[in-house]
Amino acid sequence: MKRALFLALLSATTILLTACPQTVPPPPVNPAECPVGTLQVQGDEPLRLQGLGQFAGEYVPGELLVLPKPGLSLQTLKAKGADFQEALPWGLIRVKVPPGQEKARAQALLRAGAQYVQPNFVYRALRAPNDPLYVVYQKAYLDGLVHLEAAWDQSTGRGCPPLIAVLDTGILSHGDVQASLYLPQGVKLDVADDDPDPTDRTSDGQGVHGHGLKVASVLGADTNNGKGMAGVTWGRYLVPIKVFKDGAETTSTADIAKGVDLAKTLGAKVINLSLGARGVDDPTLENAIFQARASGAVVVAASGNDGGYGVLFPGNLPTVIAVGAVDSTKNRASFSTYGPELDLMAPGVGVLVADESGGYASGDGTSFASPVVAGVVALYMSKYASERKNWPTPNQVYQCLTGTAEDLGIPGRDDEYGFGLVRADRVMTDTTYCFP
Repeated sequence: MKRALFLALLSATTILLTACPQTVPPPPVNPAECPVGTLQVQGDEPLRLQGLGQFAGEYVPGELLVLPKPGLSLQTLKAKGADFQEALPWGLIRVKVPPGQEKARAQALLRAGAQYVQPNFVYRALRAPNDPLYVVYQKAYLDGLVHLEAAWDQSTGRGCPPLIAVLDTGILSHGDVQASLYLPQGVKLDVADDDPDPTDRTSDGQGVHGHGLKVASVLGADTNNGKGMAGVTWGRYLVPIKVFKDGAETTSTADIAKGVDLAKTLGAKVINLSLGARGVDDPTLENAIFQARASGAVVVAASGNDGGYGVLFPGNLPTVIAVGAVDSTKNRASFSTYGPELDLMAPGVGVLVADESGGYASGDGTSFASPVVAGVVALYMSKYASERKNWPTPNQVYQCLTGTAEDLGIPGRDDEYGFGLVRADRVMTDTTYCFP
């Protein structure tokens, strides 16, 4: 675009913006014209896990998650070498044991009266590869691939806005994201450090610092504000839930489960998890996600960035929409993990993100493909709720997105591309799968 034309457009945009109020009220809480919910939740189902969890994959040294039977005392735990640390949702507790003796102590606790014991698994933010890529214009993938402009004509997500929870490293201040955040007072949004401040203080040694900001910006950067980047949704309804401890580069079962439970408690309708772990079987986190889904929340997760076969946990759960990454030519990115659990694809190469410097950068990874799909979910839920006066169920959302996806690879669903590329334009207008 020539400079003169750009300046003229910028000037016109500024005039339009100054004609409108710039102070945006906080997100409405259950406005009268929007549905409260479709599911009647009578309380969480009790955990029915029994025995010994899988001791494979990476887990926090010297920690176990225990589901006690009635009557199992703290004194008995201590006698078996397990020190109580905290109570978790659903009757679980986190205990410390000598590092290297996790499995042996777990077996001893089962003999002493525990119903179930598992490790406290380690999860990592799915960072982008370090290959330098130039920044592409967002229109090339948001509209050229996902066809968002036609979807935005239907809804920008602000009609009956669903609350969107971003469980990640937390959030950093950024001029193009700050107005999009919903920060309820008195709520401990930093579940990892048990405080209300979700500011990202993770270690930047492995490039983790700023991950939550980048993910949030893809999903819901403040849009149509005359500056910076656009988000898939037009912002103002993101709740950042920090599940990484200050200074840490990894998180754990316990902290993610607490984050999922908090998102459910706050009434989030969409939960994004741009994190994962390979080789783990984690019933505790699976239960947390199941409970959130039972409350009406749609959970979206990245498939993984190791390029291997078999989607990472928790994306491989049947209750989660697993998202892989394609490049600008609609080919699976070389780093994008694939397999029979894969559901959808979205742009994940050269994605524009807000970064910790206060500026913008180009990012690659399924971490950035996942919030594209989560944003399309939010747009669909907003339009559906505005028109039908009911929230669509997670099953309806899944049927809509997979039924309208653009088939890629071999005909039909396949392990490389799942059901195909998410198509926002179809999602917002389809009368077979989405608005029957």
